[in-house]
Amino acid sequence: MRAATILLALALTGCTVADVPLPGGAPDGPAYRVTVEFQDVLDLVPQAAVKVDDVTVGSVEKIWLAGWTARVRIRIGRDVELPANATAAVRQSSLLGEKYVSLARPTTESARGTMTDGDTIPLARTRRSAEVEEVLAALGLLLNGGGLAQLQTINRELGTALDGREASTKDLLHQLDSFVGGLEAQKADLVRAIDALDRLTTRLADQRAVIGSALDALGPGLTVLADQRTQLTGALTALGELGAVGTRVVNATRDDLLASLRALQPTLQQLASAGDNLPRSLDFLLSFPFPPGVTGAIVGDYVNLGATADLDAAQILANLLITPPKTVQTGQSGGGRQPTPPGGDDKGNNGGTKPVVPIVPSLPEILPIGCLPVVGPLLPGWVPPQGCTVPPGCALLPPTASAPPGSLRPPGGVVPPGTVFPPGTLLLPGTILTPQCLLPKATGAVDAQRGGVADLLPGGLAP
Repeated sequence: MRAATILLALALTGCTVADVPLPGGAPDGPAYRVTVEFQDVLDLVPQAAVKVDDVTVGSVEKIWLAGWTARVRIRIGRDVELPANATAAVRQSSLLGEKYVSLARPTTESARGTMTDGDTIPLARTRRSAEVEEVLAALGLLLNGGGLAQLQTINRELGTALDGREASTKDLLHQLDSFVGGLEAQKADLVRAIDALDRLTTRLADQRAVIGSALDALGPGLTVLADQRTQLTGALTALGELGAVGTRVVNATRDDLLASLRALQPTLQQLASAGDNLPRSLDFLLSFPFPPGVTGAIVGDYVNLGATADLDAAQILANLLITPPKTVQTGQSGGGRQPTPPGGDDKGNNGGTKPVVPIVPSLPEILPIGCLPVVGPLLPGWVPPQGCTVPPGCALLPPTASAPPGSLRPPGGVVPPGTVFPPGTLLLPGTILTPQCLLPKATGAVDAQRGGVADLLPGGLAP
């Protein structure tokens, strides 16, 4: 009767075993599946746990062999998020515990992406832990004479070598520590240099055929150089002697050369001051005495010429007031004085002074030389001395000031023709001349109106 009861209980138990879940695995619910490749899964079995940070998040569904690689399909809870480049390892819960699959974030690179259903963790990102049998076998090999005798010999010889050299050894260790610290501080630069060297070697490998052809082509050239070694040596020796002769000649003619250069300096300065006036004058010489383009004004046996007269009274008065009246010292000569006009002065003798009519200076000499500093350039903000005037609004602006429209910045600080300052006047390089300092330019325009002087005097020709 007791046996029958036991058999009945076993039968009932066997009927309900299929409905009871086996131990391990992940909680029930939505999940996604990932395939993991291992070199060796040890004794991992289906239904083994899948853990992340020692927390069970899934289970092993299937294990099979694909070639020489073991593949494990695992089931992970849908609420568990893993990076797409996660790593996997077969670990052991304890010394004699069960095996399980451990998933973790990558340690050698930054995490990227998100793992989804159907993804695969390749063999390069998986590993397994050492078995207890492997550890004991290695320990047994070491203890059974595998390496202890060698360690003893090494220890003894090392002690003999360092005996009496403790200070040198200590200094060596300090230097080694500094060296390793320097390498650590320059790790990024070293990695970058290695990467650059890798790219260089890659380029060289891609151009191996070209480099080989170049080396092959260098052979005949090197042969020619070797055959002409004597001639090349003689040429280099002669070149050395030529250098010695040239040095001697330069040293002997140094003073004369410097004197010639100093003599050329005024001429070169005047050429630089002339600017584009020199080529314009050369162009005018080709058609002298008529200006360039005069062929369009030649009609038959006469030439149509026109002139524009600026009869602005204000401008005339300004020009007259710029230069003070000059006086003539009578009874004396020399020193740049003007001669006494014929007939003497109003008193009938030559012993007094007489003011003469103010002379309107020519355009390039509107501002007399006596009004300018004798030494040194004009500085920004320069104000003419008493008795010297410039047109209203004419000023010297510093190089950093905003240049007004129509202003002039003389090149090299040398005033060119066409301003109220004499040509060649030195300014601080970069100084700006306001538009009021510029003289009106002659346009040379022809209005093609015919008439005489009688038509011009009343007020000009009507267009």
